[in-house]
Amino acid sequence: MEPLYLIAISLLLSSLLLKLFLAPKSKHTSKLPPSPPSLPIIGHLHLLKKPLHHSLSQLSARYGPILYLRFGYRPTLVISSPQLAEECFTTNDLAFANRPSFPSVKEVTNNYTTIIFSKYGPLWRNLRKVATVYVLSNHRLLSSTSSRNDEARYLVRKLFVGSADNKLAFQKVNVKVIAFEYVLNVVMGLTAGKRYYGEEAKDWDEATQFRQLIEKVAALASGSRLVDFFPWFRIVNSLLVHRELKAVVKRRNEFSQGLVDEIRKRVDAQKKKTMIGDLLGLQDREPEVYTDALIRSLNLSLLQAGSDTSSNTIEWAMSLLLNNPHALAKAQHEIDTVVGRERLVEESDVSNLSYLRAIINETLRLHPVVPLDVPHESATECFIDGYRVPSGTTLLINIHAIHRDPAIWKDPTEFRPERFENGKAEGMWFLPFGMGRRKCPGEGLAIRMIALALGTMIQCFEWERIGGKEVDMTEGPGIVMAKVVRLDAMYRPRTEMIALLVGL
Repeated sequence: MEPLYLIAISLLLSSLLLKLFLAPKSKHTSKLPPSPPSLPIIGHLHLLKKPLHHSLSQLSARYGPILYLRFGYRPTLVISSPQLAEECFTTNDLAFANRPSFPSVKEVTNNYTTIIFSKYGPLWRNLRKVATVYVLSNHRLLSSTSSRNDEARYLVRKLFVGSADNKLAFQKVNVKVIAFEYVLNVVMGLTAGKRYYGEEAKDWDEATQFRQLIEKVAALASGSRLVDFFPWFRIVNSLLVHRELKAVVKRRNEFSQGLVDEIRKRVDAQKKKTMIGDLLGLQDREPEVYTDALIRSLNLSLLQAGSDTSSNTIEWAMSLLLNNPHALAKAQHEIDTVVGRERLVEESDVSNLSYLRAIINETLRLHPVVPLDVPHESATECFIDGYRVPSGTTLLINIHAIHRDPAIWKDPTEFRPERFENGKAEGMWFLPFGMGRRKCPGEGLAIRMIALALGTMIQCFEWERIGGKEVDMTEGPGIVMAKVVRLDAMYRPRTEMIALLVGL
């Protein structure tokens, strides 16, 4: 028996060794993705310039669509290919469901408790459920359609009243300002049932305070980014930035708590039609779940993220149209044909305005809201394109580069809304709001707001560039893509729309 036992063991070991040596080997199985030469301590930071998505596009063009970089001590995976991006958010979607804990946003996000930056887990699932059910569901969006139509009317009414007494004369306006006011009114109406701008608005000081707080928080947070890459910089950061940032965030949180307290005292029927009102009703039944902190956090997430991203997209779209007047004329003709000149564009018209929707898609292709997507982080080790990606690696999807890939898009840098007409772009990788379980839940609301604002502005006014000069399209740095030079444009009421505008 013993010789047979030894023979069996020998055969088993031999078969295992043969399988090990004869099995096909993948040269990438245990390798990290390609990486350019780096420097001690700083890693690849010396290769980067602002805006970051442009620098990363240049690196990908040289070293390939998957890169493993080191920003200080932080390992980072950069993807610039639609196939690899899809692999990240399908096969490895769960592995990349986390967010990196950037020290620079810890204070801003109230210790990573916002819907955007919270870790994947019970808190995030609850925040997303509340947002999608009580603000962003199709039912809630349909029930709030009339309020958005009203805000579009306020927008064109303000422009009309602000135009010169001689309605045939062109007047200058800052498009970002009017777009921000419109979007903030829409989002504030959904969350708190308030209007900050317009003839009936009563809280101009409060609106000014909120906007200043948002701008101050963004400026201070961006000034402390080095702590994300060099842990020892936290001491310097705490002395130079952290104290001031903490004070500003405290005022911002108090502002949001004031909205919660204000709505808590209300007894009218409108209370039940707001997100905060709904959540306060749930708080009565489950106070340990629907805390004031959760309501504040969700309210601030929607106000900050929604107002800035959508207003930026409206500004980008108007900039592109002013540089391409033939597209502006085509959009105006479509609206005149489908809607007419006897009434204003309404949200229900948008589904029939195919060229207007193509303009929005083409704007988001050229200037996606978040060009590098919101960063993800690998919770476990995983494999992309056969390369090993260690746990704790930050993932950046270069949406900007993918949207301009000449292998996917013909003449990728040109503004051509026609490429989205009649399903021509179907099957092409176009995901300006991200992908997977951490995809932006506000896409439906954003598209509605943008389409309605653009549609009414195009329908009611003639638009021209100042002095006939090309609009500066330089992209700024930051997570949210903004224009470096804000758009000032000339406008005047269309002669055939004056009678309608007078009656608003």
